[in-house]
Amino acid sequence: MAEEEQQEQLYDLIVPPGVPRKMIYDVVEKFDVEVVQRQERLSFANMEGDARDLLAFRGRKEVVEEVQDYLLARLREFVGE
Repeated sequence: MAEEEQQEQLYDLIVPPGVPRKMIYDVVEKFDVEVVQRQERLSFANMEGDARDLLAFRGRKEVVEEVQDYLLARLREFVGE
């Protein structure tokens, strides 16, 4: 079997700036993802076209989708507090 066939496609979920570190640590502990750094172009306010290094969770598609749901629920709790 070729090495390419053995490698699984991974997906990234950008962590919105301002997410508390505790939530990032919780995600890494609960899910099979790694935290990576990605450069992304921003397109809002006065940052149009600026590139910033942002954090992302990287993992298998199904896991990243679970992380997205979990993180969104946690952020809604946090904002509601």
